[in-house]
Order: sequence, then C-alpha cells, then structure tokens
Amino acid sequence: MFLLGGVTIRPATRPRPRPLTAREAALKAFLAMEADGAALDSALSAQPGYKAMEARDRAFARAILSAAIRRRGTLEAAFNTFLDKPLRPREVFGRAVLTLASAELLVLMTPPHAVVDGWVRITGAAEEGRRLKGLVNAVLRRVSERGAEAFVAADPLADLPDWLRARWSEIYGEDTARAMALARAGAPPLDLSTKPGFDAADFAAEIGGALLPTGTVRKDGIGDVTALPGFEAGDWWAQDAAAALPVKLLAPKAGEHIADICAAPGGKTLQLAVAGADVIAVDRSEKRLRRVTQNLVRTGLKATIITADATSWHPDQKLDAVLLDAPCSATGTLRRRPDVAWSKGEADIANLAALQAKLLDNAFAMLKPGGRLVYCTCSLEPEEGEAQIAAFLARTPGARREPVSADELPGLGDALTPEGDVRTRPDMWESEGGLDGFFIARLVKPD
Repeated sequence: MFLLGGVTIRPATRPRPRPLTAREAALKAFLAMEADGAALDSALSAQPGYKAMEARDRAFARAILSAAIRRRGTLEAAFNTFLDKPLRPREVFGRAVLTLASAELLVLMTPPHAVVDGWVRITGAAEEGRRLKGLVNAVLRRVSERGAEAFVAADPLADLPDWLRARWSEIYGEDTARAMALARAGAPPLDLSTKPGFDAADFAAEIGGALLPTGTVRKDGIGDVTALPGFEAGDWWAQDAAAALPVKLLAPKAGEHIADICAAPGGKTLQLAVAGADVIAVDRSEKRLRRVTQNLVRTGLKATIITADATSWHPDQKLDAVLLDAPCSATGTLRRRPDVAWSKGEADIANLAALQAKLLDNAFAMLKPGGRLVYCTCSLEPEEGEAQIAAFLARTPGARREPVSADELPGLGDALTPEGDVRTRPDMWESEGGLDGFFIARLVKPD
C-alpha cells in the first residue's frame, strides 16, 4: 500500500490458485514428465495449486502417479486389450488418462465407480480430452470389469524402458531381469535405521513392522513418518535396508576421522555419527546438505558439514576411513523412484562412471596409510560397480580389496560376488519384502 497524489493505492494481489484434486495433480505431473522428463516429485510440486491441497490429497496424487509410472507397460497392455486400435504416439493426453486411471483400478484398487466417474469428468473438462470422453468411459468400465487378467498376464519387463530392459536381460539373463522388474513393481516399504541402545524389536512390534536380519526395522506402507513414535526424540531415521549396509561394512569406530563423500540426504552420516566417529559430511549441494543438518539436529548427532566438489576437495588431515556413496544412475531404486528409469538413458551411465572414477581416486587419496574406503552406488549397472572397482584396482598401485564375508551380511549371503564385493538386487530377500539394488566394495590403502 502506498500514496499517490493523496490517494491510497493498494497493489493488486494475485488470486491464490485453487487446490487441485489428487487426479488433476497426477495428470498434470504425468504430462509434465512426458513433455520434459521432469522428476516425479518436482513435476507434482511445480503445479499451481498443489501446495494448497490437503496432505492426504497430495499423498494420493503421488500414489496414483507412482503406480502409473512404475507399472506403465503392463497397465498399457491391460487397457489396450479394450481398444479397437492402439492410441497413436501423439495422443499423449488419452494415454495419460487411461494409464493413471488403470493404475487406480488395477494397482491401488480404488472403487471402480469413483475412478470411472472421476476420470471421465476430468477428460470431458479438458479441451484436449472432450472428444475422448466416450472412449475413456467405455475403456475404463471394461478395465474395471475384466482388465485384471490382462494386467497380471503381461510381461513385467514391459514396465521398463527399452534400453534398460535390454541391458538387464543381457547382464543378468532374461529370467533374473524379469524377476528384478517384478520385484520393483510393488510399492516400497518403510525402512528405518535405529540408534544403538534403542529397542528396535519392541519398536518394530509397536508400529506393526518387523526387525530384519541386518537390524533394519521395516513396515509396510510409508505413510506419515513424523507421526511414528520416536520421531521427535530422534531415535531413528528412514533408510532403505540396502542403503544401511555400506556403513555396517565400513565398521566405524569411536574417535575415527571419517568423511562421508556425497553425503546428502544424510542417512549414512547419521550412522557414522552415532558410532562416535568424527564425521565430515561433504556434498556439492548446499540445499541438500540442509536436510543433513536437519536430521542431525533431530537426532542430536554431530558432524562437520562442508559444501564442496568432492572430485577436488581434500581434508586438513589424512583420514581413517572414507565412505563414498557416488552419484549414479540409481537404477537400483526404481521401486522408490520409478521415474528414474524414464528420465535417464544409457549415455548417462558412461558419464556417471567417469565422474565416479574421479571421486574414487580423490577419496582414496584422502586416506592415511592402512585407511579403508567403502565405495557404493545404488545402481544395478556393472559400469558403476564391478567394472568401476576393477578399473580402480588396475590403475592404483598397492590398493587392495578387503573381501566382505557372509557373516557380515546376515540373510544376504547370495549378495556376495566371487571377488568379495556386495551386489544386492531387487529380487533378493523376497520373503523379507525385497530391497534396493546396491553395489558395495571395501578397499584398503597400503601401510
């Protein structure tokens, strides 16, 4: 408000965007992801009106979108059964509506009448959808009545983009690739790492979960993590069971000087800090490091936070140990991040492998004689794991691998490679509910 010629002028205020419905938000985000490869959560949060939605509606929108992206190939196979002819490539809106609606019907099991009515209404209200209203209505009614059979019969490999389907089939064999694709098709559980001395078994029973052989607490469905007992007290933090393994294999000791390279979002920093190590958390993203700081405050733990490029950063003194969780294609996390398969391509793997090599060389140089390094990636691609370590050992005189033993991986002995590294896959631990794909190697610097 200001005065102009004695007249009070009130600046115009923009009207707040109306809250979106969950289905509207999911549709807008799906179309944004198709148009420019936006990440799932970014595509949702960028929609005007998204932040004005109720928390439960935002959660439902994410559930619809995640299920649609995670199962898009098999969902298309289901609704294509009821089309006289497949949709043309340019008919993006119609494909988006049918994929999202089919995800509700066949994955989320939303009541059919609500799904059909809701999506027909959205289709009819959109300029690009009006001519499709009748088609959408007819197809979705048939999907709700008879689509489950085609959905279940479809090949799980159809849920992967062509480049990834071909890679996994060549590297792991078609049967294992299919098992991996099927394992990552379901919604992820909530995995929690707990502080030493905290009764993880009682906590697991209290929240209706289970204690895994490696010590992770697991429960079905993520839900509102902040509402679980022990959140405010900082007794635990969210961390996939596979992501918790690298620090366990590093075996940090109280008083050791350890760097967590590429530390954000900070789960491994917390593991190192809770063991009593003197931790330096390094990441090039100041924004992502803020989340590390928040988690340290909540859990009452301490670490030194440094924003730096870890390909060139060096500590003031040589370190006892380094944990390098290198940036990667993240193809092992598709259950939690289903958009990754569609936002990346094969060329990204070579680029990331080159970055990983620089990080690995620099991280090893930080160690004092006899120091140890754990290298890990949440990738299922050998270039970012087995081949990366083989190349490092070939070019680094004196560096040696310290093989991991079966007793260090309770219940996961089949994840050990012949060389003594660790390769977890989504199809492993089926009776426990699966886990992310990870590669882990433990290296030692000569004395």
